[in-house]
Amino acid sequence: MTKIFGLRAILEAIDSGQEIEKIYLQKEIQGSLAKALQHKINENNISFSYVPIEKLHKLSKFQNHQGAVAKTSSIQFKDLDELLNELSAQDTSPLFLLLDQISDVRNLGAMLRTAECTGVNAVIVPSHGSAPINADAIKTSAGAAFKLPICKVSHVLDAIYQLKAHDIQIVSITEKTDTAIYDIDFTPPTALVMGSEHKGITTSVLKNSDHKGKLPLSGTIDSLNVSVACGAALYEIVRQRR
Repeated sequence: MTKIFGLRAILEAIDSGQEIEKIYLQKEIQGSLAKALQHKINENNISFSYVPIEKLHKLSKFQNHQGAVAKTSSIQFKDLDELLNELSAQDTSPLFLLLDQISDVRNLGAMLRTAECTGVNAVIVPSHGSAPINADAIKTSAGAAFKLPICKVSHVLDAIYQLKAHDIQIVSITEKTDTAIYDIDFTPPTALVMGSEHKGITTSVLKNSDHKGKLPLSGTIDSLNVSVACGAALYEIVRQRR
């Protein structure tokens, strides 16, 4: 991991899409830049804590930190357009995992691990409203976060339009359908969409999906953990493609 010092530098890093592990803020920090940074932290669900100035001195090795130090992730993101062009040149049926605002880092890490094990070509995450790929996510992924191409996009819908332009079908896993995933053909190029733990897949994404499928439930609990559902769906794709 690397560190970024200073309020403006951290704001610019967030705006540029840099993955932030954690931000340390000086207790009772004031000013317009500090307020702007706090807004960005809340908007992007970034982990942070207020600490004494002595902690910031230690983290920054007495550089001019202006009351804020950020630790950045070592994950390198891939450009979706470049990756799509690369895969288009190959004689394969690519598989993408598109995560629509997954909020729990351990769920995110577990899905990265399953994606790598099932041969997913890339995972796509939004730059805003998604859990950060931080140390907890990386640990839960068992290192898959470093082996699997991860693309960060400004908007999930933009990614869907890009995928469709390359003739990749969009399949959303949702309870808002009567179609079981076993009745969907996953052999063509596919992007599997999984939604957030609390709200599921957003309405606009569902409307732009080519297919919607659900996992049948026989018990009294009305839903699966999203990472478990993701694993079940990915292995149905593996089964069909064998």
